[in-house]
Amino acid sequence: MSGLFKQLEAADDGARVDLESILSEIKFNADGLVPAIAQAADSGKVLMLAWMNIDALRETIQSGRVCYFSRSRNALWRKGETSGHTQLLVSLRIDCDGDTILLEVEQAGPACHTNRPSCFYLHLKGDSVEVRAGV
Repeated sequence: MSGLFKQLEAADDGARVDLESILSEIKFNADGLVPAIAQAADSGKVLMLAWMNIDALRETIQSGRVCYFSRSRNALWRKGETSGHTQLLVSLRIDCDGDTILLEVEQAGPACHTNRPSCFYLHLKGDSVEVRAGV
């Protein structure tokens, strides 16, 4: 764990650290990516997991519109760019050791490329998996 995140463990509520210091301490993987979980701000429902590089993270913070990094296209992916199913940033959180981002978003339209509200529509039921898009 980085020194800064270790220091923040003992910090009181309301303590502040400048943005650049935190961004420089985020633990990007060997490909320069960090997982980002998108959660509906109104319901708390987990919508999707995607990846961000530092450029996607900075653009999201600066624009207020969520931007990810597409591993398949090897390029920035502005959510809703082609589908219109945008995500507007409500809040951004970094987990305690700096290796995961949580985005609270206002989702326009479905979050999943399958046109389901969430990418997490496959539910384990005993020895099978059930499709439950509305849950």
